[in-house]
Amino acid sequence: MATTVDARGFSCPQPVMMTLQGIKTSGENSLLILVDTETSKENVSRAAVSRGWKVARIEEEGDEFRITITKE
Repeated sequence: MATTVDARGFSCPQPVMMTLQGIKTSGENSLLILVDTETSKENVSRAAVSRGWKVARIEEEGDEFRITITKE
C-alpha cells in the first residue's frame, strides 16, 4: 500500500511542498497524492517528475484527483 499524501483543501504551493516532503520521508517507491484542483494536479505532477519520479496514474473522482507516482 502506497503512502498517501492528502493535500485536498490546500492551495499551491502547499500540495507541492507536501508531495516533496512525502517523497523525502516515505522511503517507498510509490506515493498516492490526493488533490482537489486542476492546478494542484499539474503542479504536483510536474514537481514529482522534476525529482525523478514517474506519474503512473491520475484518476479523477468528481472534483478530486488521485495521483499515483512511482520511483523507478
